[in-house]
Amino acid sequence: RQNAFQVIAVDGVCSGIIQCLSAEDCIDWLQAIASNISNLTKHNIKKINRNFPVNQQIVYMGWTEEREQDSLQDRMYTPKFLALRGSSLYKFIAPPVTTWDWTRAEKTFSVYEIMCKILKDSDLLDRRKHCFSVQSESGEDLYFSVELESDLTLWEKAFQTATFLEVERIQCKTYACVLESHLMGLTIDFSMGFVCFDAATKAVLWRYKFSQLKGSSDDGKSKIKFLFQNQDTKQIEAKELEFSNLFAVLHCIHSFFAAKVACLDPLYVGSQATTSAAPTTSGTGKLKYTT
Repeated sequence: RQNAFQVIAVDGVCSGIIQCLSAEDCIDWLQAIASNISNLTKHNIKKINRNFPVNQQIVYMGWTEEREQDSLQDRMYTPKFLALRGSSLYKFIAPPVTTWDWTRAEKTFSVYEIMCKILKDSDLLDRRKHCFSVQSESGEDLYFSVELESDLTLWEKAFQTATFLEVERIQCKTYACVLESHLMGLTIDFSMGFVCFDAATKAVLWRYKFSQLKGSSDDGKSKIKFLFQNQDTKQIEAKELEFSNLFAVLHCIHSFFAAKVACLDPLYVGSQATTSAAPTTSGTGKLKYTT
């Protein structure tokens, strides 16, 4: 039906389909109800955060619909509840109510090892708008849809915030890798940049700042080729490493670079001080817009 919606409670109770006289009326109702749900959920998050340490604060909670992989039918979407808390993105079938519920998420991802992309109209897989994708640390692509454009904006901002805060907290991440059949380690350090060292002796083989990385490529399986500029000679130096967890490494590098760029914006950095106190939410009840 056109210009219609329904409201579904956390316990699954449904309002039934509510028909509006015009598209404008429908959008007004959707935004008003979504705003009310958001305010109530935000209040609930503040209460929940009192029981969690600073590094495990909730930044976002809200409903989405996940598209089943390889689905050719628009109806093949399943409601999923997403939450950004501390270092992780949680995917639930139903909102977590107790502390125990947080241990029973359908899937959990490290925010700095996944990639989120807001999809343009040309990237959409079907007639649904307001979609985004998440590529996991294993390379799996997840596809989500939200009801309103404002929900999409809230999600994007919350994900950027959660990633920034986690990179700022951990400061560095080390991954095992192989160089010419030798076991090595690559450390991505927020202050120092890239450091490659021998896994056995800990001797540093090479190090470069983030600003020295001029390009990179990968084979989609395990190998990454880095192109660094030598500070003295200005020549490009290629370094190829092999990883067992390629996508996790690529996403981590992207997260650290994004955090570096964000640090150049004093307004963005200043806003992070109030983020934990004012979490983003699109609500624990959910709206279903029918077209």
